[in-house]
Amino acid sequence: MERIALFIDGANVYSAAKRLGWNFDHRKILEHFAAGGTLYNAFYYTAVPMPIDDKQKRFTDALTYMGYTVRTRPLRESTDEHGDTSRRANLDVEIVTDLLTTESRYDTAVLLTGDGDFERPVEVLRARGKRVIVASIAEMTSYELRNAADEYVDFKDIREYVERPGYRLPSEQRGHDRQGAEHRPFYVSAPLSEGDER
Repeated sequence: MERIALFIDGANVYSAAKRLGWNFDHRKILEHFAAGGTLYNAFYYTAVPMPIDDKQKRFTDALTYMGYTVRTRPLRESTDEHGDTSRRANLDVEIVTDLLTTESRYDTAVLLTGDGDFERPVEVLRARGKRVIVASIAEMTSYELRNAADEYVDFKDIREYVERPGYRLPSEQRGHDRQGAEHRPFYVSAPLSEGDER
């Protein structure tokens, strides 16, 4: 039985969902990509605000209960020369570390990202006899990464298997709280709502 490991770049997948206009059901993602064998592990990488807010905490907790190993890094604020503030965190090192240090435990790595920075680690895994599947959307996938992988899966082609119907992205729910402060979604992933049963 083929051993499968799943590696999800949360920020990249969330950006893809915003472009597609529909959201992902992370339990369905697990089931879809593990259907062809035995799932060794599923890693989910995401940035979180510090201190972490309740919505993001519920989201990461839900992922853990689904069976994901969740890797987080705090969002860092930076201001450019024009005074514009941005919040970001890079989890590429964590993803590459898990890809390479756990390789003896899987036959196939499924990498959900389009980030070209992963081209070389993918080539290394293939040279070591591993099969690598990359999943994303065409407009967000670097040519180099797509070329390095054994197989490329476009999210548009598997929508029926991985979509969370009827769930709007946080960017579509933007509003204001009682104090008039704007709710701004984090780029990392969609938070869970109360009563969520994923």
